[in-house]
Parts: sequence; C-alpha cells; structure tokens
Amino acid sequence: MQPCGSLCAKGLLLHDAGRLDLPLQQRGQIQLTLPSVLGMLRLVKTISFLDQQTPYWSVTEITSYIRQSLESDYRLQDIWISGEVSNISRPASGHLYFTIKDSGASLRCVMWRSQAAQLARLPQTGERMQAHGHISVYEAGGTYQLYADTLRAAGEGEAFREFLRVKSLLEAEGLFEAERKRDLPVFPQRIGIVASPTSAGLQDVLHVLERRFPLATAILSPTPVQGEEAPAKIVSAIEALNSALAIDVILIVRGGGSAEDLRAFNAEDVVRAIAGSTAPTITGIGHETDLILADFAADRRAPTPSAAAEVAVPDRQALYVNIYEQRLALKTIFQEGLRGKRKMLEQCMARLRFASPRVRIANARQRVDDHLRQLGIVISHHIDLHRQEISTLSRTLNAIGPAKVLARGYALVLQKEDHTIIRSVHQVKTGSTILVNVSDGSFDAAVTGIDHALDEKAVYRTDSGLE
Repeated sequence: MQPCGSLCAKGLLLHDAGRLDLPLQQRGQIQLTLPSVLGMLRLVKTISFLDQQTPYWSVTEITSYIRQSLESDYRLQDIWISGEVSNISRPASGHLYFTIKDSGASLRCVMWRSQAAQLARLPQTGERMQAHGHISVYEAGGTYQLYADTLRAAGEGEAFREFLRVKSLLEAEGLFEAERKRDLPVFPQRIGIVASPTSAGLQDVLHVLERRFPLATAILSPTPVQGEEAPAKIVSAIEALNSALAIDVILIVRGGGSAEDLRAFNAEDVVRAIAGSTAPTITGIGHETDLILADFAADRRAPTPSAAAEVAVPDRQALYVNIYEQRLALKTIFQEGLRGKRKMLEQCMARLRFASPRVRIANARQRVDDHLRQLGIVISHHIDLHRQEISTLSRTLNAIGPAKVLARGYALVLQKEDHTIIRSVHQVKTGSTILVNVSDGSFDAAVTGIDHALDEKAVYRTDSGLE
C-alpha cells in the first residue's frame, strides 16, 4: 500500500476521493489522515483540469506539505537511528541539540528539556549512540530532523536497561532524596580517599589537598575502579574506611572515561555502600557531563576529582583573607564601641556635675551641726534641771534620813536575837533583851515593863527638839 501522499502526487486523487463515502474497510485499506486530506485539497485547488494552470507553491506551503508528508508516514514516527554523535549543544533552555552521522550522511536531532533531564549522562562527541524518536521538519530553518525522546549508547542496550532498573529501584527506596544528604565538615582532619593508587585523579586530589588545606591527613583506601572486580573492591574500600578509622569525609574519585569504564560506579552494591557510609561522601567521577548513580547517592557531587578535593576542604588562602577581614572588622567594632563608651562616659560625667550632691551634702552637714548645737543646749538644760532635782531630793533625804531622825532623839529598836525592827509593844515581853540604836551608837536594854499607852508629850518634845 502506498502512502496517501504518494497517491496524491501521482494524480490518483479523483479515484480515491470519489469513494470517500464508503466505509474504511471498503477503500482498499487506505487510511486518510488530516494532513493527507489537507494536501489533497491543496492539489485539487491547484491542479485544475479546466484551465491547466501551472501550480505555484509558497515556501511556507511546500515546507508545511513536506512536514505533513513526513509526519503522515508511520514508519518515521517510531524510529531508531544509530550513528556517531557530534555538535553537542545544551543552551540555557535545557534542550539538547546534537547531530548523528555516519560515513554517508548526517541528521540533526533535538531532545526537549523534559526528556534530556532523564538521561543518566549526556552523550560525548564521537560516541556511537542510538536515538529514538520521530522525524519532522523544523519549518523556520527548512530542515528535517529527529525529535528524540530516548538516547542510549550503541551496543549497550542491556547495560542501559540495567542502569535504569537500578536507578528506579534505589530511587524508590529514597536513597537519592535530598533530605538524606548530610552536611560536610568545615575543617576535616582525616580524609579518606577511594581511588586507584596509580590514577592521575588521585594525584590531582593530593595536590589540591596539599595546596588548599595541608593540615588534613589523607588516607588512601586503594581499589581498582574498572573491570569485573571493581564494584566489590570499591565497596570493600569504603567499608574499610568507615570501620577502621575515624574518617571525617570520604572522597570517591576516578578520572574520565567511556561509559564502559565508569560502569562500576553504577553497580547497585557500590551505590548502596556510598549511601550507607558512616562518614559523609563526595564523588568526583569522570567529567562534568558524566552522570552516574554514585553521584545521586553521595552527599555531594563534584564534576571532577580535583573539584571533589576542593569541595572537601577549605582554601587556606581564603581562610587567611577571612581571618584578616575578621580582625579588621573586630578592630573596627571595638574602636567604634570604645568611642561610644567614651562619649557615654563624658555625657554621664556632665550630667553628674550638673546634678552633683556636693551642695546638698554641705547644706546637710551644716544642718547637722546646727542640730548638734541645739541638741547640746537641750541636753545641758535637762542636765541642769536634773541636777537641781537631785540636789533638792538630797537635801530632803538628809532632812528626813535615819541619821537625822536619830539625831533628833529617836531610836531604832531591834530584837536582840535576829535584829528584827520592833514597831509594836506586842513584839516584846517583859524580861526580853532588845538592841537600841541611837545617833552615836547602840546599847542593849532589858524590858522591865510594857505600857500600851503612847506618851504623846514625850514624842512631841523629841520631834520638836526640845530636849
């Protein structure tokens, strides 16, 4: 069966168009698409059997017709193209442009950003690749090209499928999630390196570490990085660094190479070992355009081994500059703070002088002196008053004291035995001995008689001093 476009070009349009009313299965299995119908109608308009006008096509019309013709061919809408890749370009838009060629021809290709982002790695110039997609025309440029949706290395279909299987499996387990990424130590002291001991990448790493941060100690865990035994050896090297030594960060590095050379770092065991490492990991494998599964699992991905070393350690020159700048900033802050404090002190001293308590203290001292003088006068006055009272009381006491009473002729009579004062005649009896005290001494006396009547005249004479 010929495509409808071919039928139209051969002038068989009237034969098929006259049967458009028949069911599809009765039209010789010729399926008419909308582009084909539009092309037919354009020919009906252009090729007139009445006046046989010469057809004139515009550039846009012929280009559009060619595009429709290519897109109507089902064989060109699901096609694999194999060849050598060249002229690779990926602008800021994210779309991927390249050319596939062989010894006899070349074909321009484009892969849109959404499909290009799913590639495990970008193709390299000179690499044989297989591209899948559909053929169409870029009308603005007047060129036909392949609109690719899948790109894989030629002859590595099985490896590519294994890559996608492992990627999907580990991605479903969450090993590539950004939340799992750990922060790197700012000043690592012990840096583990998983690399081939004879590789140029290792020498680049050591040179960068020595130049940027010589305080760190580099510890190599040697391993082959390609070949059948490489995945198991790489896993053992990572485990050795994690189990035997207190490593701050691990660098997993390898120089550039083909997809076959880098296959060990797509192995499932290697990716799991990197994701499960106790120490944070940095990968620096291949070149920047090489995207492998180990990069997705690492805590940080660097495009090259040298870049991995630069990510792992700080730059001592930058540290010197930072310290110098910090010292200047600290000095400036200190000087500004000191000036501010001095200004504040001067303001406080001015306020203190303005509100000084010296005048109030001097006035208070004077008031204290006045109060002390007044207090002294008051105390002296009170003392004089008390002295006068004491003198008066003293004279009164002297006048009525026992000595004066005895001097006026009174006597103090006591019991002889216990010196009890005798105040009543009932305290003595006839014949008892008493002690009589007078103004100039005492003497014993015997009671010869008791008279219960008081001799008031004798008392009067004694009290008035008549005797």
